[in-house]
Amino acid sequence: MYNVHPVAPKRLPELLKRMPKAELHIHIEGSLEPELIFKLSKKNNIPIPYESVESLRAAYAFNNLQSFLDIYYAGASVLINEDDFYEMAYAYFLKAAEDHVLHAELFFDPQTHTERGVPMEAVIKGLNRACNEAKDKLGITSCLILCFLRHLSEEDAFKTLDEALPFKQFWVGVGLDSSEVGHPPEKFAKVFAKCKELGFRLVAHAGEEGPPAYIWSALDVLGVERVDHGVQSIKDPELVKRLSSERIPLTVCPLSNLKLKVFSSLSEHNIAKLLAQGLCVTINSDDPAYFGGYIYENFIKTFEALGLGAREAYAFAHNSFEASFMSVAEKEKCFHALKVCFESFVENDA
Repeated sequence: MYNVHPVAPKRLPELLKRMPKAELHIHIEGSLEPELIFKLSKKNNIPIPYESVESLRAAYAFNNLQSFLDIYYAGASVLINEDDFYEMAYAYFLKAAEDHVLHAELFFDPQTHTERGVPMEAVIKGLNRACNEAKDKLGITSCLILCFLRHLSEEDAFKTLDEALPFKQFWVGVGLDSSEVGHPPEKFAKVFAKCKELGFRLVAHAGEEGPPAYIWSALDVLGVERVDHGVQSIKDPELVKRLSSERIPLTVCPLSNLKLKVFSSLSEHNIAKLLAQGLCVTINSDDPAYFGGYIYENFIKTFEALGLGAREAYAFAHNSFEASFMSVAEKEKCFHALKVCFESFVENDA
């Protein structure tokens, strides 16, 4: 690992902002800000049960994952055509560019839309258009990961897969999200096996509210190569050893964990402990419009709460590139950019 020199505490926020990073756990529907929800609601004549942007933001008081999902799905109801999905995704990329994200891997939930009669083609092509424009105009590379909703059946997941396969050139992998408790990974063993056979990359949410056993199942039954969240792994020492020795990435989302009461305060979050035990943990924003911040806010608030510094900053950023689905050559370019950024801070402090 690169020898990280200390950075003056007063300059740490600037470093966290400027350092190159990848975001690997972002639900693109969860980046839908209230202002855009109201704009699309009016454009598409889709009523929503809130009088104003302020009243909608005030409703973002969640007690758990399910209470968040209820309002999340209501917000997504305003997405109707390809342009809507493009506008939502490109708005996220503009935020990501401000935070010096070089690469983003976007989760999307087609079942949230197709069950409302929205064509699969509109969802995927709208998101893909935003990805292409982000690369051309912002220099951000990206890819799309199709997520199955775990509160629905595996049969429905197979149906979604079949609908999405005509557009398989636009997405690289599959994931598993939505309500975790009561919906273990093995519920989707067959559809994940099919996706592996088709050559897709495999990830899954596990160990957010669910037990460590769900993480074992995600690894051994679904065959995932990356675990989304995974913070409950710390309760199982053998699992921690495995995650460390095999460098299985965890895409952790601190502000999401705080908002959904996984931890009562950021000072109690275990991400620093996981990093110290050698795990490939990363920092991400999950559903930033709902959880109080994009990736920079997740970095700065977590670092303030846990007293972290430049060494941890470098590790999290380096891990984000290592854990990504970029090519080896693309990763090396990002590693180099990260090193150059840190060296510039040392020179300026000299």
